[in-house]
Amino acid sequence: MKPKEVLLKWIEYFNNYDIEGISDLYSEDAVNHQIPKDIVIGKPAIKNMFESEFATADMVCIPENIFEDGQWAILEWIDPKGLRGCGFFKILNDKIIFQRGYWDKLSFMELQNKSK
Repeated sequence: MKPKEVLLKWIEYFNNYDIEGISDLYSEDAVNHQIPKDIVIGKPAIKNMFESEFATADMVCIPENIFEDGQWAILEWIDPKGLRGCGFFKILNDKIIFQRGYWDKLSFMELQNKSK
């Protein structure tokens, strides 16, 4: 698959809270760094991250722009509450090996009615 195709599957699994599907898109030694949070390393840890986040927050990814450049897929997104962000996915052999996301944690917490 092309990086954009992997990203489209990621969005589908994310929006369906499909923990198995989304975690299967990552390589065993993948790195996921959401800038407001600590770096998560390895497929099992990434799976645990999604399990925790899906259990505690209502999240929907509406793509605004998707770009592809070589091994990279880039996503600009918005959610129904107005939160915006972007993500960068390096994909090799149909697996995400590196992901970095940028979004505002304070806005996320306020929109989710979570304490600061």
